[in-house]
Amino acid sequence: MVDTTIDLGRRTLLRRSLGCTGGFYLLTSGVSWERMATLSAANTATPQLRLGLVTDLHYADKAPAGTRHYRETIDKLTEAAGRFAVAKPKFVVELGDLIDAADSVAVEQGYLKRIQREFSQIACPQHCVLGNHCVDTLTKREFLDGVSQPKSFYGFDAGGYHFVVLDACFRSDGRPYQRKNFDWTDPNIPAHEVEWLKADLSATDKKTVVFVHQRLDPAGTYSVRNAAEVRRVLEESQKVLAVFQGHSHENHHALVNGIHYCTLVGMVEGTGRENNGYALLDLLPGDVLRLSGYRRQRGYQWNAE
Repeated sequence: MVDTTIDLGRRTLLRRSLGCTGGFYLLTSGVSWERMATLSAANTATPQLRLGLVTDLHYADKAPAGTRHYRETIDKLTEAAGRFAVAKPKFVVELGDLIDAADSVAVEQGYLKRIQREFSQIACPQHCVLGNHCVDTLTKREFLDGVSQPKSFYGFDAGGYHFVVLDACFRSDGRPYQRKNFDWTDPNIPAHEVEWLKADLSATDKKTVVFVHQRLDPAGTYSVRNAAEVRRVLEESQKVLAVFQGHSHENHHALVNGIHYCTLVGMVEGTGRENNGYALLDLLPGDVLRLSGYRRQRGYQWNAE
């Protein structure tokens, strides 16, 4: 049994993990009794909306490389899909790098067709965030057509909330990633997408959750180059509850100016079922968010600042 203490500013939560999602225990230090009562009530409340999250599957029909076991993501995704079938999320978001790189368009399209055949079996809508490996050889249009998704960045409403999918797969000069024309350490959200984001957030009156592949919190080479600019847009809207991201394949949480930035583990990492990682996100009354993590994915619960 492992106890994980998570510092969330004025509130601290303890997750007791048994290898899959466990309970959340409130610690009293620095927490008002009123807020404890709110969080406790939210913990047993019926979610206003539930969604599923997976990231960094890196599916490829090739031998393992280091800690990445590309072929095993088929079975790992099957396990996650089984959990989702029981939990019945409103939709599932894949946070980027659905496939791994290939040396030819035809081979990479083959990877995409194979994993998409499994992903599309999940009995609810799916949203794919564009990751750098998704367009290593493919163009964005080729990848999006492969997952039946019209756009790489867009907003939508569900369950009384607003959601934003962002695309950071652009070079510093504004050119889109494709056909091995990029350095993975140079991800950017270009000016036209930043302007779109401002307009999208201005147009909604709903609390908002953002999805992106490369990280928007300060994370060195794993962060979007103009992450600080994008964070200012999110902060100024006063509507964003949280950002969910992948890319660095690690459990990580950061609270930056009132917005929670949650990085999920990569499904491709490690061999065997015990090294899987995926999550369910419940949006609860009072702007409380509960992430139930499975296998290597941590669980969190927090409320907006």
